[in-house]
Amino acid sequence: MKDFEYTNPATLKEAVDLLGAQWGETEILAGGTDLLALMKDFIVTPKRLIDVKGVRELSGIQTTGGLRLGATSTLEDVVRNSAIASRYKAIHQAAAGVPSPQIRNRGTVGGDLTQRPRCWYFRLGYGLLGQKDGKSLIPAGDNRYHAIFGNEGPAYFVNPSSLAPALIAMNAEVTIQGPKGRRRVRASEFFVTPKSNTGRENILAPNEILTDITVPANVPVTSATYEIRQKLHLDWPLAAASAVLTMNNDTVRSARIVLGHVAPIPWRAPAAEAAIAGKTVTDQTAEAAGEAAVRGATPLSRNAYKIQLAKVAVKRAILAAAGKETP
Repeated sequence: MKDFEYTNPATLKEAVDLLGAQWGETEILAGGTDLLALMKDFIVTPKRLIDVKGVRELSGIQTTGGLRLGATSTLEDVVRNSAIASRYKAIHQAAAGVPSPQIRNRGTVGGDLTQRPRCWYFRLGYGLLGQKDGKSLIPAGDNRYHAIFGNEGPAYFVNPSSLAPALIAMNAEVTIQGPKGRRRVRASEFFVTPKSNTGRENILAPNEILTDITVPANVPVTSATYEIRQKLHLDWPLAAASAVLTMNNDTVRSARIVLGHVAPIPWRAPAAEAAIAGKTVTDQTAEAAGEAAVRGATPLSRNAYKIQLAKVAVKRAILAAAGKETP
């Protein structure tokens, strides 16, 4: 990798002051499970690394009066937290679903939300949109693991975050700190589809840091995340779904269902939410919601199989949330 300056700020203000005004000048180092690989492959070549692991304002998990996840909390911290396991099951299951103990112990909550796409065209140096001579290589290329929603172009990669679908389904908010102060946005508004190779997959500016994620206290406890992988050891899901159900006895009063790994952003499924609302959760009603979730999918030449996987993920997430199936 290229030479770089290493910095180790003690406070959030120091960290923000060290950030560059343009993408590529600086990168934030927390767990490093993704960043260091990108640097070794010369996909990113920052002049300065800002190690934020020692910044106290970015750490810790609080579960009183809602949930706060500090950006440098690890996935293993989430897995080991008993309050999250009982009260925010979809988040707990999403973190526990990361199969590598090494990544769970090093990878952070903030890093999970801001990691770069796993698209192999991007990782091979063809840019964020996988283009050569201004034309995307993906529609006519090997697109087995690419998007089946939101893929009208120019972005075809899938959002790689494990936690994002659950956080969006739970109405979470993300806090961002920059030189002009602090701002909070809904997790659903944090992710964006880039329109050019110079764009990014989220709304962070080059001189901003994601500091924490908060989930309201009144989120229903009936929730679940279900992921489908090609293999059980270290691998990223082919499709995932998080479901949060508001129940009236045995009837679903309302639902929030978000798909993962099927679009450039976490993909809300309002048709599935409408299909299960007012129904008792059964195998049949959950399957109907899964079918509704994938209506309008536009698979590429080699990834139509993901439609069935997404449908199953929604069905099983709903059943698990209602206590009818173990995720």
